[in-house]
Amino acid sequence: MTTYSGPARLILVDGACVSGMASLSTNQRGGVNGWGGTFRPDEVTTDLRDAAEELQLELPYDRVGTVAVTGMRKLLATQVLMSLAGRGPVPF
Repeated sequence: MTTYSGPARLILVDGACVSGMASLSTNQRGGVNGWGGTFRPDEVTTDLRDAAEELQLELPYDRVGTVAVTGMRKLLATQVLMSLAGRGPVPF
């Protein structure tokens, strides 16, 4: 299993970028390879709350992966934790 934990930017469908921290890992279950994890944005906007499919997650050194939001939960009054499912090649 490969992991990444650190800074990232979520690029929304309209091109808006949201900075935050990502915690990602690969998983291999029953011959199915995939990756996913969580993203904690620095700030929460309405566009971010509405985000769902075909988003881009940009990691340092211009590595980018396509993700879908599979869940979102509040951590504090001003923070959320987004669950992500990766699509395609692993960017880390």
